[in-house]
Amino acid sequence: MKTRAAAIAALLILGGCSQAQKTGAGPDRFAGLDGAILKWRTDILASDPLCGSQAEGQKCQAFEVACKAERTVTPADRAKGITAHVVTAMTWNGWDPKLKQEQTGSRTAEFNKTGSGWTRADHAPVNMESCADL
Repeated sequence: MKTRAAAIAALLILGGCSQAQKTGAGPDRFAGLDGAILKWRTDILASDPLCGSQAEGQKCQAFEVACKAERTVTPADRAKGITAHVVTAMTWNGWDPKLKQEQTGSRTAEFNKTGSGWTRADHAPVNMESCADL
């Protein structure tokens, strides 16, 4: 039940963030992006050092999508079948085992949509409010 509540809360957080602006390609242009971001959250829980502890008070929590911003799909991207390109930053609180205290974690990823769905790759840090490259 807690997992379901956490997933619903994460979707509400995602829904509250500004969606990448929909221009030209129809209403389903970003369909599936929220699911790809939720999978990214699951991957962070499984792999980030701040999420290693399962002790009460030391678990990763308070995941928040800080920003999402559409990037231009170039002709080279289109040639690869990319139809949408979005950069997203996420933050969370976790437990630092070395410092023995709670720490804030963050990551940035770029998502590319092709006919087979969304793919994710690491992205350099961005401004956490606008997702503009630093």
